[in-house]
Amino acid sequence: MSKVISIPSGANLNLKGLASKEFEVANKSLTYALNPDDFFALVPRMLVKEGDFVMKGDPVFFDKNDQNIKIVSPVSGKIKQIVRGEKRKILNVIIQRIGDDVRNFDIPDLKSISVESIIELLTKSGTLAYIRQRPYNIIARPNRLPKSIFVSSYNTAPYAADYEFLMSDRLNDLQVGINVLGKIINKPINFCFSSTKESIFNQLKNVDLYNIKGNHPAGNESFQINRIDPINSGEVVWVVKPEDLANIGSFFKTGQYCSDRTIAISGDSINSSKYFKTTIGSEISSLFNKKDNLPTLNFRIINGDPLSGSKVDYSGYIGYYNNTISVIKEGNNYRMLGWLPFMYNSVPSLSKTSLSWLIGGEKKVNTNLNGEERAIVVTGEMEKYFPMDIFPMQLIKACMRGDIEKMESLGIYEVIPEDFGLVDFSCTSKIEAQEIIKNGIEIMLKEVG
Repeated sequence: MSKVISIPSGANLNLKGLASKEFEVANKSLTYALNPDDFFALVPRMLVKEGDFVMKGDPVFFDKNDQNIKIVSPVSGKIKQIVRGEKRKILNVIIQRIGDDVRNFDIPDLKSISVESIIELLTKSGTLAYIRQRPYNIIARPNRLPKSIFVSSYNTAPYAADYEFLMSDRLNDLQVGINVLGKIINKPINFCFSSTKESIFNQLKNVDLYNIKGNHPAGNESFQINRIDPINSGEVVWVVKPEDLANIGSFFKTGQYCSDRTIAISGDSINSSKYFKTTIGSEISSLFNKKDNLPTLNFRIINGDPLSGSKVDYSGYIGYYNNTISVIKEGNNYRMLGWLPFMYNSVPSLSKTSLSWLIGGEKKVNTNLNGEERAIVVTGEMEKYFPMDIFPMQLIKACMRGDIEKMESLGIYEVIPEDFGLVDFSCTSKIEAQEIIKNGIEIMLKEVG
């Protein structure tokens, strides 16, 4: 029996081009990449050099601040290139796939496995990277066990993958992952979903089911944690995505690192709006075929959803935690008389300057900001689309000033940048709230830890 949690406020953008519910196996990717920027606050130190051979599951780099945090290769092959940017910052570690060699681990009987053994195996195998820790949304630290673990299959972001469909053939792996992580906290895992009588997640055991209701950002774990088991000072909560939890379950079943990834490609101008089965770090181009003919100058490919994702080239790679690729038009054309209200009624508008809010139906969107950055004024917009009992505008201002005490009192420990995606979209000031919150969290990590 699930408990109902209603999260008020928020909005549903209802964009056109949502991925159809059909699976397809992606084209074989020739190279794969690991990007250290996918792991917040991780400072990489390389364990390999160009030309080295790695098996699937071999460590590629670790965190300078915690050597227990290892990022491992998603495939077997040769380190083709270590791409560096300014000040020799590592941008990508590119691996050319060769063979199918996999590192194996001995897995004890799961019925009697100890918490110490679970943590040790998660750390040595690199599967710990699938779990992120709140506060800060960094990779979970093995020396700080959580008070609870959250899994959210209710994703409300625009173009978000449907985990109900995505996990339809991996329930067994998911259940094993739940059983293993449940031993760490010695209680059920908090599993959030959108309940129906036919939901596959009703079959799960060793979980506390929560039926989440509400528009975006109700699907973000931050708001679910806030309503179910809020983070107090000194406490830690772990968060893991459903497919990542299934990959953890697969590891504890087979003793081999699992790097499976399912990607929902969405967009109103492409032919392949569907789900693709592939591998973490594979080439973006392997998810498209010649029929799509993406003109790269007119379209933007985004690792993630349009509100919180990051721009990536057609020749780029899938992000480590991604289940969504969004393709939207570049907003490089100015709208004639765009300042007049009710001129463009297919554009989603939260401020009701377009008739789209009245007409309804699916909306088309592009990357045009429709304005430039201006002074922050008190309008109440942010609070309207931020369903948590904190003051988002005041927190943003505290982050801009670097005021640690204010940030603490205003709830910096409870949020992550993507929670402000809808704030970015709705705010008439056109500020980059997500970037500001990210910088604030980096200050907290540096000064407070």
